[in-house]
Amino acid sequence: MSETALEADIAAIQAEIDAAPLATPDDAETFRVRFLGRKSGVVTDLFSKIGAVPPEQRREMGQRLNGLKQSAQDRLDAALADLESGTEAGATDLDLTLPGRVPAPAERGSLHVLTQTLADIQDIFRSFGFAVARGPEIEDDWHNFTALNFPPDHPARDMQDTFFLEAPAPEGRGVLLRTHTSPVQVRVLEAQPPPVRVIAPGRVFRNEAISYKSYCLFHQVEGLVVDEGVSFADLKAMLTAFARAFFGASDGPAREAKMRFRPSFFPFTEPSAEVDVWWADESMPGGGRWMEILGSGMVDPNVLVNVGVDPERYTGYAFGMGVERMAMLRHGIDDIRLLYENDVRFLRQF
Repeated sequence: MSETALEADIAAIQAEIDAAPLATPDDAETFRVRFLGRKSGVVTDLFSKIGAVPPEQRREMGQRLNGLKQSAQDRLDAALADLESGTEAGATDLDLTLPGRVPAPAERGSLHVLTQTLADIQDIFRSFGFAVARGPEIEDDWHNFTALNFPPDHPARDMQDTFFLEAPAPEGRGVLLRTHTSPVQVRVLEAQPPPVRVIAPGRVFRNEAISYKSYCLFHQVEGLVVDEGVSFADLKAMLTAFARAFFGASDGPAREAKMRFRPSFFPFTEPSAEVDVWWADESMPGGGRWMEILGSGMVDPNVLVNVGVDPERYTGYAFGMGVERMAMLRHGIDDIRLLYENDVRFLRQF
């Protein structure tokens, strides 16, 4: 073998030594057998070929082969030291002797308490024969105010209460974030003739100061029944049945659903009434207090006229409740802000 051929073999094997993987104990054993094995190692095999080199070049070739062997041994020793100390070559610290870890089971989520409450309300009214209607959250002035018998100077139109996106036009077509879900009732009556029996759930927005009892957005469920011969007695019977179904399934303070109706005023109903339930609390004088849960009343004839329904033939009732208020009463929550903070410690209670 010529000196040039042996030099080429040495260079090729050195490149293999430098590139060989040594990340695991198996890699190290493969490396040792491949390059340093006494019978089949490629470096050992090169030593057997040095006799074919001219005598005057053997000394130099012997030194180069010894250097190649030492290079392989040094790399193997370094890799074994790393593996013994628990670090793989080129990797971060890792103790390969530790037992495998069983991952903790993923924590399962649940529906938000408001979602649960809204679903329960909808299920109750569906069982009473109500359909569910939905509408846009960005409304025009006509559907949100004018069609519902709000006069132009009503305080709810004030910029301090309503989030207007466009100032109200003279013809009542300004754009705003809806302040209640009553516009859905208007749209339903515009789209279909009576009889109508629907609830309208959804988000509403009002420019109110955020405190323990108010927020700038909340959820409502409003209901509407329009047909021939509908009376206030029908309204009272319906809301009483609802309160008993909703609070009767709860262990909360209003579970007995003790109720009262109070005269009130809304532009779109006449007569109107607020509905309260008894909030039992032994720490209070008298053992509790009355808490408002919703507003209601008979649909004002002007509203029926605005949507093309004959008030001489049809009558109806409407009601609306805040989902947050219902959830707070049902579960004894005393601060509305807790419902929006997304604190898992609070939410997992439900």
